[in-house]
Amino acid sequence: INRQPSTVNEKFVAGAIGPMNKTLSLSPDVNNPGFRSVSFDEVADAYYEQVSGLVDGGVDLLLIETIFDTLNAKAAIFAIKKYFRDTKKPALPIMISGTITDASGRTLSGQTLEAFYTSIAHARPLSVGLNCALGAAEMRPHIAELSKLAACYTSAYPNAGLPNSMGVYEEEPEETAHFLEEWAREGYVNIVGGCCGTTPEHIRHIAEQVKKYEPRKLPVPEEVA
Repeated sequence: INRQPSTVNEKFVAGAIGPMNKTLSLSPDVNNPGFRSVSFDEVADAYYEQVSGLVDGGVDLLLIETIFDTLNAKAAIFAIKKYFRDTKKPALPIMISGTITDASGRTLSGQTLEAFYTSIAHARPLSVGLNCALGAAEMRPHIAELSKLAACYTSAYPNAGLPNSMGVYEEEPEETAHFLEEWAREGYVNIVGGCCGTTPEHIRHIAEQVKKYEPRKLPVPEEVA
């Protein structure tokens, strides 16, 4: 799809590298907390294969997303770096997006937002952000915090609210766009979108509401005396 000409705005395609159903930080056996069902090398190898396919498919950048276990994300970062070293192809920018799972403000593997950012900052991502698990209302304080922490661009694509008892997301496009407009007005974000439950209408409304605001300004690095 990134090869189709655009007559409106320049577009880029991000190759999504999502979470696995196995985690490196948590044991699947409550009776054996030290047990892991997969190794770091196995996870990195799986991500390496995915990176190869995405690059061959012509993506413009790589998006490690819905990160609930930062160690898995580190395996993905390792795989990306190794792929470009091995192939000697020009490296693509990396976007990183974590997932805060609940009101505790932590990832599923227990990291605070600041700890998560510190853990992945060495990858020098184009952007770092949050997606999934929370609606925009619940995600707002975490995006506000991240905008102060990140030395790179920030991204956010929340769910369309929280699902009802039947697992259906009921937040209307105008509601989601209202929340993200406020984030743009406050200067919290550079990149916005939608995750679970959002539709093309959600994205259209978000784009309409945020386009009138300047993107978040990157912090100026402090000079070392």
